[in-house]
Amino acid sequence: MEAGSILNSVIPWKPPKRSLSLKPSYFPRFVRASSNPQSQEQKRGYRGPKPTKDWVADWVRNNDDTVRSLPIYVGGASLLAVLFNRTVSGIAPVADASSSQSRADLLTLSLAVTNILTGLVWLSIRPKSISVVNPKGVECQNICSRLPDLAVSELLWAWESLSTVTCCRSLVVIYDSNCILQIGMAAESGNDDEYVTVDATKLMQGSVYQGVMRSGSQSYLANLLLYPGRSELSFLPSNTQAVILQPLGDKGIVIIGGDTIRGFTTSDQAWIAFIGEKLDAALSKYANAVPLVVQDGI
Repeated sequence: MEAGSILNSVIPWKPPKRSLSLKPSYFPRFVRASSNPQSQEQKRGYRGPKPTKDWVADWVRNNDDTVRSLPIYVGGASLLAVLFNRTVSGIAPVADASSSQSRADLLTLSLAVTNILTGLVWLSIRPKSISVVNPKGVECQNICSRLPDLAVSELLWAWESLSTVTCCRSLVVIYDSNCILQIGMAAESGNDDEYVTVDATKLMQGSVYQGVMRSGSQSYLANLLLYPGRSELSFLPSNTQAVILQPLGDKGIVIIGGDTIRGFTTSDQAWIAFIGEKLDAALSKYANAVPLVVQDGI
């Protein structure tokens, strides 16, 4: 009975209380602030080797006249040093072939004269500076009147792209024996405010057109003034500096006139070739174009 009463009795149990106070962390925390918001982006950016700066090349580029005159100064100083040496050393002014000093002085004099002549050549030969030339002509915009809007938009897009990105100032498109576009600067005719229109038939009979169509590839005249066939491009301004002739398949050609000698880069030439293919694809649907009619000027 006592054992059963003990088992059946409820024994109260109170667990010990534990303090749940949170102790502060002993791990330090650092907050890094920066007044420049781009500093973090720069640190996460490119971390490869940085390009080195050639101080010698920069100094030579900024002091071109001094560098070109340097051989003259060196040669003149060497010449004066030889004469001063012969005067101080008491050697006879007349060269004696049997004297080693005289032979050394003659060799030094020849080197000094060579330096002086080299400096004179460097000063006389300078690279010609290439600058942009303002075309002498009249601004025009001639587009074939019966071309559909799609073809006209393609032609105007090509003109706006080339005139904005490259040194193009004149654009002529010959397609299917007709001049469907003449835009930009054109040669000035005898009458005031009139320009020379493109004679497609005469142009196609010339050697320039025939040569491009025969090769089927782009022709780049980097310096038009040195090219004898420039007379066939009389519709371009007289001071056009460079010309690109881009064939449009076997049906036409694009003539691009620039205002800078060697102004069209290699990437420009490749891009113009793609533009030629795009225009050929757009114009191939409209082969029966009529002659030009004059629209309002730009």
